[in-house]
Amino acid sequence: LDAVVTQNIDGLHQMAGSQRVFELHGSVHRNICQSCGTVYSAEWICSREHEDAAGVPACPACGGRIKPDVVLYEEPLDEHVLTGAVAAIAAADALIVGGTSLVVYPAAGLMRYFTGDTLAICNLAPTDQDANADLLISCDIAAAFAF
Repeated sequence: LDAVVTQNIDGLHQMAGSQRVFELHGSVHRNICQSCGTVYSAEWICSREHEDAAGVPACPACGGRIKPDVVLYEEPLDEHVLTGAVAAIAAADALIVGGTSLVVYPAAGLMRYFTGDTLAICNLAPTDQDANADLLISCDIAAAFAF
């Protein structure tokens, strides 16, 4: 396994041991001041010591509001993460797509960069890409990859 490209924001891929993870939608484990860009950990946020009157975490450096480093609706993806994900998919010999309906863009469009030999899709419901798969696993991803 060379890389994981995920829409998940929970950090579970890293907790499972994956080293090279492209988090398309960011992570709740990073929090960024919207004014000065200072990054804070989830542990720091959970300490609840630095909140403004509305209960929103405030940056001790500048007083700005701190937001989880996650992509909200209508926000663009991080260009560096997107570029890395495209490069990893383009370089892959095999691609395993799991647990996604492949309808959320731009993530669903990343499959067009795959030119490798083997495409495997594991999803509970059918996807528009099933006909292109060399291996199709029609079940819950947790059942397919349970050890």
